[in-house]
Amino acid sequence: MIEGILTEGFIYGIMVLGVFITFRVLNFADMTVDGSFPLGACIMGVMLSRGIPSPAALALACAGGMLAGLVTALIHNKLRIPDLLSGILTMTMLYSINLRVMSNRANLSLIKIPTLFSKINGWAQSFTIHPGWAIVIFCFITIVIIKIILDLFFHTDFGLSLGALGANTQLIISQGMNPEVIKTVGICLANGLVGISGAYAAMYQGFSDINFGSGMIVSGLASLMIGEFLIRSNRIGLLTLRVILGSILYRGLMFFARNYGYHIHMTANDLKLITGLLIILCIIVSRMGFRSGYRPRKDRKRQS
Repeated sequence: MIEGILTEGFIYGIMVLGVFITFRVLNFADMTVDGSFPLGACIMGVMLSRGIPSPAALALACAGGMLAGLVTALIHNKLRIPDLLSGILTMTMLYSINLRVMSNRANLSLIKIPTLFSKINGWAQSFTIHPGWAIVIFCFITIVIIKIILDLFFHTDFGLSLGALGANTQLIISQGMNPEVIKTVGICLANGLVGISGAYAAMYQGFSDINFGSGMIVSGLASLMIGEFLIRSNRIGLLTLRVILGSILYRGLMFFARNYGYHIHMTANDLKLITGLLIILCIIVSRMGFRSGYRPRKDRKRQS
């Protein structure tokens, strides 16, 4: 039970880090996630079925997600289409592209195909380690490496510019930088992480499916908001940490809803309802927190 929650929390936490970059850092409502997540899963499944090594397939899944983000950014920047509609258009088109990638198949089984996770299971059994915990350790190491790279990136000049863009576009323009280029890089980076998450999910679930992305952005936002209540800080290291913790807690809540919801006559069909109610609850509690006197660090400094 615990290992399943942690594994899903780490795998989908990579996706939530991508949502964090677009929604919180860039202030860009990117719906591409619902398409780039299954795109990463489909690319991983097809590449593995053709004998491509897992690391190379993972790199291609990341590249596919970045390409999807690039399309959204170009639609938004060049055609002057609002961010929300740009993501929806890309997400819609990606459904057909994902079918093309899968050779017009809705799903692809990976049970009989060697994957990175199946190799980890083999190594764990040879060292008498529980396979579930071996995968947890591997996913933990993966997300820690991604977190460290993101933390270092956001401490660079370009990373600071990326963070400033979401708060004040005019500041970026006054510094002689092109906001469209910075925004494009941020959206590509976010969807690249989403593609990696989709690839990991395909290996963990044992199949690729074009419907993997259904409601993924909603679950990502729920995880993001839950994490914001766990740690209140403006430091990038803690911001990325609370994203991961929020993902774990959200997956834990979903696990208990699936397995113990029958006590209140809930079924798996109610999971989307639970997710929506969680987001509404997070928004209500957040507004109550602001009314009770809480202000982010930046606001407190301005007032002083």
